[in-house]
Amino acid sequence: MKHPLVLTGMTCMALLASSVQAQPLGGLAFSETTPHAQSMNVKDAYTIVGNENLMSLDAINADGSVNAIVEIPTGTSAKWEVSKDDPKAVYWEYKNGDPRVVNYLGYPGNYGAIPGTALPKELGGDGDPLDVIVLGQAVPRGEIVDVSVIGVLKMLDDGEQDDKLIAVLTQDSPFAHVESMAQLDSEFPGVSQIIDLWFANYKGPDGGMEGLGFEEAESARAVLEAAAENFAATQ
Repeated sequence: MKHPLVLTGMTCMALLASSVQAQPLGGLAFSETTPHAQSMNVKDAYTIVGNENLMSLDAINADGSVNAIVEIPTGTSAKWEVSKDDPKAVYWEYKNGDPRVVNYLGYPGNYGAIPGTALPKELGGDGDPLDVIVLGQAVPRGEIVDVSVIGVLKMLDDGEQDDKLIAVLTQDSPFAHVESMAQLDSEFPGVSQIIDLWFANYKGPDGGMEGLGFEEAESARAVLEAAAENFAATQ
């Protein structure tokens, strides 16, 4: 009789194969170590799914705060995004047949999207939800957080406008009280320069990214409101 803890060679091979198949690709992305929102369930190594249509949420709350969906937590490099096919899901984006990993320093803030927004090209957008980087500690992937928009980084991506809203977590963050880019620069010297340099270089020296500087909260809010109005008009 075989001891229950002794595995045959064939059993070991089967277990090893199963283990390898369960591991997500992505090299140094360490995506499997990144926590996800408690409201989301793991569908597979590349997808988390919840019960709520993330893009059906309002962009702006009654108290003036803004909803942001975290796709990429601070410090991580796996490129996840809300699915256009199933807005209840956040998935690891593919490019050239492989899951995307940013080959640079991890994101300097929580990167994500503003639900209930769509900015058309005639208003300087690409028709997708507004991009936002939320300053503060890492937030689990798929989490919906209340943020305050304090500015916008004007950028070109291969010559096309690709602006990024700058926001701060409204609670439990050293940045929570910041209301403008001027205040950010005064109280947290170097942070805006880090963001500017990161986005200008994260695709590499020939990545096509060009920073055009920051604009203040008023400009950012105008873009946000225009994108929310455009989204509502298309529903």
